[in-house]
Amino acid sequence: MIQRVSGQIQRPVSNQTRSSQGPAGGFGAILQKELAKSSVQTPGQGVAFSKHAITRAEERGIQVTPDLMDQLAGSVVRAQAKGATNILAMDAEKAFIINVPHAKVITAITQDEMRESVFTNIDGAVFL
Repeated sequence: MIQRVSGQIQRPVSNQTRSSQGPAGGFGAILQKELAKSSVQTPGQGVAFSKHAITRAEERGIQVTPDLMDQLAGSVVRAQAKGATNILAMDAEKAFIINVPHAKVITAITQDEMRESVFTNIDGAVFL
């Protein structure tokens, strides 16, 4: 918007030219801070657990160790290479349903529950 004031043209200062001073360094700093806290991860950088999967793992006594996280991340990478979107990643003791495009563990299952379960809506399986 252009305004005439006493014969001079004044243009309002745009958001891009304003200083980003203010609480916590402005919008850019806040955005970076929130992105750093975000649990969403891109495939190839690791996997994240959904709230449901965290609850199931705790209820079922499944220990989530750094080694397990590395195995799950590797499963996602291998499944991506084959074009899978939802996989069952399993070993002899536990299994995980993982959404590959979002690199997110959907649920966790123990060996006892695997015997009685039918897994649907998956298009791949990866052995840990």
